[in-house]
Amino acid sequence: MANKQNFTQEEWTKVLESTMLAGVAVSAAEPSGLWGTLKEGFASSATMAKAKLDPSSNELIKAVIADLETSAGRSAVQEALRKDFTGAKPAEVVQRSLANLREVAAILNAKAPGDAPAFKAWLRLVGQKVAEASAEGGGFLGIGGVQVSDAEKATLADISKALGTSA
Repeated sequence: MANKQNFTQEEWTKVLESTMLAGVAVSAAEPSGLWGTLKEGFASSATMAKAKLDPSSNELIKAVIADLETSAGRSAVQEALRKDFTGAKPAEVVQRSLANLREVAAILNAKAPGDAPAFKAWLRLVGQKVAEASAEGGGFLGIGGVQVSDAEKATLADISKALGTSA
């Protein structure tokens, strides 16, 4: 089973960052305003918390979550996100997130082939939960919108393609 020791520091930071980027890509694909963004952020966090408590989660998922709970892990991700996305427009955020997810898929396939399928499926699930968190295109507080917009569906398909998983 893979854990932090299987990766270089740079690779590990990319793996940590991927947990955020699966949701960020979906959020950027169809910006939801303040309330929707808060709901989407909560959905991402809740999906991670659920995986932490799930005894069937693989060791790599647990190692990533444990590292994200540390000050050093959070700082590494914050710095990477700041470096990659400062000044980026939503479309650029989506494309850069997908590029990161492709890179992480290759790292996982090379360094953690046994854990890669479950980890990539989990990243896809994070994106799906973010997409479902807030109705898009509705009126007041998203009422009357669609649960998952066409842009979010397309981004989820792109995430699956980037990770090499099925939708």
